[in-house]
Amino acid sequence: MKIAVEGCMHGDLDNVYATLLHLQQSENTKIDLLLCCGDFQAVRNESDLESLNCPAKFKSMESFWKYYSGQKVAPITTIFIGGNHEASNYLWELYYGGWVAPNIYFLGFAGVVKFGNIRIGGLSGIYNERHYRLGHYEKLPYNEGHIRSIYHVREYDVQKLMQVEEPIDIFLTHDWPCGITDYGNWKDLVRQKPFFEKEIQDRTLGSIPAAELLHKLKPPYWFSAHLHCKFAALVQHGEGGPLTKFLALDKCLPGRKFLQIVEIESEPGPYEIHFDEEWLAITRKFNSIFPSTTKPANFGLAKLDKQECMQWIRHKLQPRGAKPFKFVQTVPGYDPSQSSASSYTGHHRNPQTEAFLQLLELNYYLDSTSETRDPIHGPASLIANGASVGQSDHNYEDIPIDDIDELEELSEVNDADTMKEL
Repeated sequence: MKIAVEGCMHGDLDNVYATLLHLQQSENTKIDLLLCCGDFQAVRNESDLESLNCPAKFKSMESFWKYYSGQKVAPITTIFIGGNHEASNYLWELYYGGWVAPNIYFLGFAGVVKFGNIRIGGLSGIYNERHYRLGHYEKLPYNEGHIRSIYHVREYDVQKLMQVEEPIDIFLTHDWPCGITDYGNWKDLVRQKPFFEKEIQDRTLGSIPAAELLHKLKPPYWFSAHLHCKFAALVQHGEGGPLTKFLALDKCLPGRKFLQIVEIESEPGPYEIHFDEEWLAITRKFNSIFPSTTKPANFGLAKLDKQECMQWIRHKLQPRGAKPFKFVQTVPGYDPSQSSASSYTGHHRNPQTEAFLQLLELNYYLDSTSETRDPIHGPASLIANGASVGQSDHNYEDIPIDDIDELEELSEVNDADTMKEL
């Protein structure tokens, strides 16, 4: 199976797909899947721009709306996670994952799916210590604070991923696992990005929860983006233990290293996206404690047994199969002939999400406003006091999309070769 991995999309689907189609033709090959590591920007219409956190000068429709409206269809099956520059209102509709457009699948705020027999997991957003242990309290329309915190990683989603026991083949995060620079050529990275040096030395560059997941899940491949550069590392988990090949990629711009092709052994195709039984069981086990206020989840109240949930899931999927529910438009797409789209900024119940929860016989909590639900604090910190890793105050989320690039004077070349660094 040949998988293309892309860094930050920033809504530029047309150019990414054109690059891949050219590559297929010039190399006489077939790419089976595209993975995007965040900042996808699934902006359907001008109203979605109100939930996109970036400077006004960068707010533009780009090209996703063409795929949402059906004007174009993604030529390669695409799976993506969220970053810190997203139409967060739309991704919230699909918190559990789902099709944002035909052939383009959002993995959810946290999720695991199967593509053929390859198991792909991911965590959306970026880490911010101030919000990590809070619940998903943000409600539409987002105010100035909520538009920034909505994409901050939450402990609830990380703890669900920590329950995964079956092997993961590929894992995606937007920001890098904290400490990953120890396993690659960090001196070369600092030569390219000198403003990273202090955080690397202080061990504050990257995400603590991502580091925890890396050392728990130990996937063969881990891909990230966010910092607008290419960086490779090789992590060995203990003496003689399994290896993780880590690769971070740039954003889609001419002359930038934003694309990589990876070939992974798999069963012969054709390949489709399917629900993952273990992940459905974890979702069923923990959905009742979904934290819809500032109060964190109390994992001690999740009483369902995971193995019993697995058996229940298998029985439930037998009559319908494991394919995700079909894509459904929930708002009008952008129309360039009109001055503006609908101004409605409230929450839409996406039919895919409703059908997903009905399948698992779970309640819908994404538009909950009750401050009395589950008012009990969550589990103790996973990081002991005095741990050697941390998190910077800004983690580059306060730097506008292109400002990092303005700090460097590199001349890089696009590449779509195999992972030679690894």
